[in-house]
Amino acid sequence: MKTATIIALNQKRAAREAVAFAKNLSDGSEFLLPDDAAPEALNAAGLAALAADKTGTHIIGNESWFIEARNPAPRLILVGAVHIAQALAPLASMSGFEVILVDPRQGFGNQDRFPGASMVNEWPDEALDVLKPDTRTAVVTLTHDPKLDDPGLDRALKSTAFYIGALGSRKTHAARLERLTALGHTPEALARIRGPVGLDIGAVTTPEIALSIVAEIVAARRGGSLGTRAK
Repeated sequence: MKTATIIALNQKRAAREAVAFAKNLSDGSEFLLPDDAAPEALNAAGLAALAADKTGTHIIGNESWFIEARNPAPRLILVGAVHIAQALAPLASMSGFEVILVDPRQGFGNQDRFPGASMVNEWPDEALDVLKPDTRTAVVTLTHDPKLDDPGLDRALKSTAFYIGALGSRKTHAARLERLTALGHTPEALARIRGPVGLDIGAVTTPEIALSIVAEIVAARRGGSLGTRAK
């Protein structure tokens, strides 16, 4: 791989931009797809590789191309460094997600409670403005505190996050929807929020609730059945 290509790939990764690296197995030519200078069929193959999140060899015309899909890592942004986050964060990490905890309260969001975790001690709206949730990002609010949850949900609803969830009872969620409606969100937008968050697996303990949340996020990401919501 050429030095210029490596630099460009690192820049794309830092900006969380999806790109497909294509290398001609005959003459060694390289492209970062999509590229206006690349053959149309090669660009199409690159976009298909990204959509499938799959790396492999493709025959384009009479040439063999190795195409590597380089999508941004899937992320889970947790609003609230609360007790359930201590079970949820490691489980999500083991499931392949980059986990980011957002909580302005340093007494909750700190390395003593979450060793080695990626922590943002800012208000959720400010944090999400910087983190910019995209189509490979899930956002879950956990605090039950409108001062923290509502700004996080407001920003998540304005983003392309593939999953938005909020912990709390149905009564709590109904009140939450009223507040978000007052902020200008439509019923169609509010329907994106999974609330109460998690699949209904009869979860009782904190680890079980964490499992139900991760299961629902994975189902949303992989196109599985979301089933019924937690009670």
